[in-house]
Amino acid sequence: MWRQFAEAPEQRLRDRLVLHYAPLVKYVAGRVGTGLPTHVDVGDLVQSGIFGLVDAIEKFEPERGLRFETYAMQRIRGAILDDLRSQDWVPRVVRSRAREAERAMERLGARLNRTPTDAELATELEITVDELRDLYGQLQLTSVVALEDLVAVGKDSGSLVDTLPDDDAVDPVAVLVDQDNRRQLADAIAQLSERDRIVVSLYYFESLTLAEIGKVLGVTESRVSQLHTRAVLRLRAKLVEQAGV
Repeated sequence: MWRQFAEAPEQRLRDRLVLHYAPLVKYVAGRVGTGLPTHVDVGDLVQSGIFGLVDAIEKFEPERGLRFETYAMQRIRGAILDDLRSQDWVPRVVRSRAREAERAMERLGARLNRTPTDAELATELEITVDELRDLYGQLQLTSVVALEDLVAVGKDSGSLVDTLPDDDAVDPVAVLVDQDNRRQLADAIAQLSERDRIVVSLYYFESLTLAEIGKVLGVTESRVSQLHTRAVLRLRAKLVEQAGV
């Protein structure tokens, strides 16, 4: 079907490809929607994801040797996140508190030369640990961010999709930049607490849902959502520090 579409990109063939890969959209939308406020309709996420799938089908180049599923999932997720951001469903006060928490983490990290604990961060923000965990819950939507967004903090690089290797056109500079980005992300992850590292690994690399991670850790899905939010904030603060922005 891909060969036919490459030779003659007709609407009929594109629609068949969309139907064939539609389950990818449902899967990605389900993962992005996990932990979001109840007013966020997963059906809306699926609709946004379909546009990402269509875009992926039209731009995919089979000759590059990449798996379409990997490429498409990045495009689908990107389309969903773009739509969430454009809708601006996160209240301004929540965005402000997220920035405040990130700056506090950055200050503490520089002062302590390590990742601050919840207790230390709460003290820096002049709130209690329970209030900090409530804040993590409020920041759930702001933490819906792909790892490629974290890698791009403070840089002009685009989506991680755009850095996928092309065996027919190796750019040594691009390879070095990509390796440096990945190294910085790996360093930042290594400085997380053990539980945060587990959450990041299981969610982003093993593709487990928050509920499944909760069963692994023996905690509630709500608590895993808090841990995920905390891990993302810590990663962002560390990467911003490394980027010097």
